[in-house]
Amino acid sequence: MTASPSASPSDAARPDAASRTVVVTGGAGGIGRGIAHAFTALGDRVVLADVDADTVAAAADELGVEAVAVDITDAAAVAAMVEQIAADHGRIDVLVNNAGVLSVHGRLTELAVADYELIVRVNILGTFTVTQAVARHMAAAGTRGAIVNISSIGGRQPTPGMGAYESSKAAVDSLTRWAAIELAGDGIRVNAVAPGPVLTPMLRAGMPEGSPERAAWASRIPLARLAEVDDIAPAVVFLAGADAAHITGVSLAVDGGQLLV
Repeated sequence: MTASPSASPSDAARPDAASRTVVVTGGAGGIGRGIAHAFTALGDRVVLADVDADTVAAAADELGVEAVAVDITDAAAVAAMVEQIAADHGRIDVLVNNAGVLSVHGRLTELAVADYELIVRVNILGTFTVTQAVARHMAAAGTRGAIVNISSIGGRQPTPGMGAYESSKAAVDSLTRWAAIELAGDGIRVNAVAPGPVLTPMLRAGMPEGSPERAAWASRIPLARLAEVDDIAPAVVFLAGADAAHITGVSLAVDGGQLLV
């Protein structure tokens, strides 16, 4: 997907989206950029958060949004980020927990404990840390906000060699339900989007068009293709918006039907 920073807000922008402040973690990656672009097209103010200051600054400049460098596993740094964003914009309306480690793989009997620990720290504890900080802010401000976590269908359908990542995403689904039930009283909705494989620039490089690897993945999907970033972002926008006002605790599969087989 190519996102243009000059894209103007959509004429069809929904009233609830016009003045929201949206924080997207892992914003420098392909899915994060796509999600950010979808929110800006609705007229939202978007803040990209990522661990690499230079990369996230470049992504934000490309999209015409704000950037902040933060390690989501550092609770003090996350709290400071939330405080600063709230001071700059008044409040945070939407959080998208997109940050995660996907590049570390290994079979159960071969994966180093340190590698699994990294995945757990970023994908589970990082998601928890940001969710906790933003939920505290929303509750204190009386904001009936929305949190959308990026999970994976791998949390429900294992693939050999990817179990560390997939088990962390199963935990994200559980965290989604935990947060949803406890935050409902504050009017804060918490949901997840669970993609199958998504054709980010990184995945395209590793599985080019016509490659046996891409064909093998596509053969597992009833709709016979891998997802584009543009397939994922609308689901996130929907769950964060007024059209999903009575939906919470859901992990929405966006997988071309892969969980059916």
